[in-house]
Amino acid sequence: MKNQVQLIAYVDRLTGGGIRELSALLKGPLAEVFGGAHLLPFFHPIDGSDAGFDPIDHTMVDPRLGTWEDLRELGTTVELMADLIVNHVSSKSPQFQDYLQRGVESEYAGMFLTYDRVFPNGATEADLLRIYRPRPGLPFAYTTLGTGEKRLLWTTFTPQQIDIDVTHPHGKGYLDAILERFHAAGIRSIRMDAVGYAIKKPGTSCFMIPETYQFIAELTEQARALGIEVLVEVHSYYKRQVEIARRVDWVYDFALPPLVLHALYKADAKPLVEWLAVRPANSITVLDTHDGIGVIDVGADGAENPGLLEPASINDLVETIHERSKGQSRQATGAAANNLDLYQVNCTYYDALGQNDTEYLIARAIQFFVPGIPQVYYTGLLAGGNDMELLAKSAVGRDINRHYYTPAEVEAALEKPVVNQLIEIVKVRNTHPAFLGKATVESSAAHLLTITWWQGDDWARLEVDLSKPGAEIEYSNPGMDHSSVIRIG
Repeated sequence: MKNQVQLIAYVDRLTGGGIRELSALLKGPLAEVFGGAHLLPFFHPIDGSDAGFDPIDHTMVDPRLGTWEDLRELGTTVELMADLIVNHVSSKSPQFQDYLQRGVESEYAGMFLTYDRVFPNGATEADLLRIYRPRPGLPFAYTTLGTGEKRLLWTTFTPQQIDIDVTHPHGKGYLDAILERFHAAGIRSIRMDAVGYAIKKPGTSCFMIPETYQFIAELTEQARALGIEVLVEVHSYYKRQVEIARRVDWVYDFALPPLVLHALYKADAKPLVEWLAVRPANSITVLDTHDGIGVIDVGADGAENPGLLEPASINDLVETIHERSKGQSRQATGAAANNLDLYQVNCTYYDALGQNDTEYLIARAIQFFVPGIPQVYYTGLLAGGNDMELLAKSAVGRDINRHYYTPAEVEAALEKPVVNQLIEIVKVRNTHPAFLGKATVESSAAHLLTITWWQGDDWARLEVDLSKPGAEIEYSNPGMDHSSVIRIG
């Protein structure tokens, strides 16, 4: 994966159009800003029950966006990452529709998980309560098949997203076909979406169990054989991320977003520095994604496994997000919104910092200097605020951070000083040779943070004073006897 900043975006929500419009944006106003792009689900359809994460046909580009050939062409400009949605398919998929109509006579009957497939001998109350699910309630949907059979289908997320048996020949064949399609289109990396829930086993949490790790390792090897790198997406206790990182190419640093917020809110870099000392080197750094700001990633795992932040600090963090966003995030989080997730706060990162440009640019500078490959979500790139109109329309909490931009809105956002300075910092991160070397992290006091990169005679240094707040980026100019400085605040 290219060691440059990457974009995360829904094609249509950033461009107001399709893949060709995104290509024009990346060759025009955003030329040389991004080395790669993670395109969020562009499969048929992009507007299902979960913003494309419930594909009817995972091997088909939604024709409203373009074609596989358009994607291949875009891949000549930036390296492309796509989602492999491992755990489930849409209830409208042809495979499930065949099973829904024909029941056990369907050739796809074994592809879908039912209660009795996982619990052939029944389950106790304790067995059911042990199942980990990111949303309230049990992961089953009551369904009557066309044959009159009544079944409890396993639905980890929503009744419209039917879990597949990834160990069944049809389940394996389904995933094989997607990987082959990606390979043919020149997709360089995949993000394994919802893979932590893929393996179900009686008497376990059915989440990130030993068999899941083995499945991830096997699927990773299969992707690597096609020349595709693998990023695993799991929101969980931080030590699990460290364990997953040993088995795949890349993991998300989901602990970074809340720890950076904590540092800015409390002028306290200590928890962040402690995390940077133990985190996996093969991390994709993010502050925002299409989901919310995770808190489970810094929390404890039971009484005996403390988290990166104390419970009181996590509570303060969440309440401060709500305060800085003027209560908007509260309307989009937890029981206030449908499709709720128990482990995240729904809010744009810009609004989580009260739209304070100085703090926002400090947060981005920290992200870019932390070792790893940075990814920037499209609303974050444009310093976008919470979309309360879309939230009210959809009642889906995460839509607060999934604005549909028009070309005029993009053009206006690119004129904002905060966006211009953000892009300036991105270009330094992309092109300075020091970022190909090694980094050190220092904090002589809780409110001070210094991250320095060097390679040979080339160096780049970020100094942050959280008490002001303010920051300074200084870097060498290869072949010259003077350095350059970018001041924030």
